Amino acid sequence: MSSATQITNLLYRYAELMDAGDLEGVAALFTRAKVKTGSGEIIEGAAPMLALWRAHVRLYPCGTPRTKHVITNPIVEVDEAAGTATCRSYYTVFQATPDLPLQAICAGRYHDAFVRADGQWHFSGRDYSLLDLVGDLSQHLLIPVAA
Repeated sequence: MSSATQITNLLYRYAELMDAGDLEGVAALFTRAKVKTGSGEIIEGAAPMLALWRAHVRLYPCGTPRTKHVITNPIVEVDEAAGTATCRSYYTVFQATPDLPLQAICAGRYHDAFVRADGQWHFSGRDYSLLDLVGDLSQHLLIPVAA
């Protein structure tokens, strides 16, 4: 499997785990990563990411956030010799709850960095500050988000 495919699979695995409510699994993807939050704070490693998601993401009795993260337009640039890569992509989050009909609740961009270690690609960075369009996030997040 090519490096670009492995990297896009990491993007899609993130969406799959988040939508399943597996916050521990999502956090594990960021074990080696520095993440810039929407507030500009830098968080490093899985444990702080897990704490952030537990404090911010609403999980329903079914164990999920009742979302579907759709990640598109990945532009992957790989430096095979250095074992590093970057990817710019778009995301749209859809949600449906008993109180919210199915709709897009936000859209933005991910700017990600990756590193290859022991033959496997891993997230090494993500910029979460690129939230471009804000809809009704009240059923998804436990904190207010400015439009």
